[in-house]
Amino acid sequence: MPTTTNTESAAHIYVIAAHPRWRDSRVNLQLLKAARDVPGIDVNDLYNSYPDYAIDVKTEQTRLARAEMLVLLHPVQWYSMPSLQKLWLDDVFSYGWAYGKGGNKLEGKDVWLVATTGGPEDSYHPQRYNRYFFDAFLPPYEQTAALCGMRFLPPLIFHGARSASDAAVAEHVAVFKDRLQTYPNWPELDDLGGCASCVVPETDRPVGQEEA
Repeated sequence: MPTTTNTESAAHIYVIAAHPRWRDSRVNLQLLKAARDVPGIDVNDLYNSYPDYAIDVKTEQTRLARAEMLVLLHPVQWYSMPSLQKLWLDDVFSYGWAYGKGGNKLEGKDVWLVATTGGPEDSYHPQRYNRYFFDAFLPPYEQTAALCGMRFLPPLIFHGARSASDAAVAEHVAVFKDRLQTYPNWPELDDLGGCASCVVPETDRPVGQEEA
């Protein structure tokens, strides 16, 4: 059964945490614990909830539908999210529910990416081994949100998780916890535009057609 922590019937934040090896986590594990310490937040440790990778789609859609903000908490692995978190998105953000004809269940909600990288921030540079600024890896997250009519909030990224000082980690965790506690009263949200509108024509998804 999916793990639920500190939930209420009208939980307004749903944290999806994914780390394949929590025992090796230096930062994400502390972020997970911080989220669980905030009353009223629905927290799901995906690798504990679904070790067999069999996502309970209906349960997840119910939990997500009652949230105002979805938090994607994970380490960056191969410039993306861990495999189980990607599977969660594939299954839960289904056509006709999250997007496409009749798929309006996520419209108006917020998405907040909270991620860590092993390499330092300056490694994400055209002259360094990651070759691109980190922002170049965000469009898949942004467009996923836009297709579902969700607002993509400014991400909270912690670079250099392997080499950062304990003080820097503690400060980052404190910022994360404060943001959860004060949402939606974040000053910068007033300057963000509304949710994007990306309508998928029905001709692009004919009824009864097999997936590509």
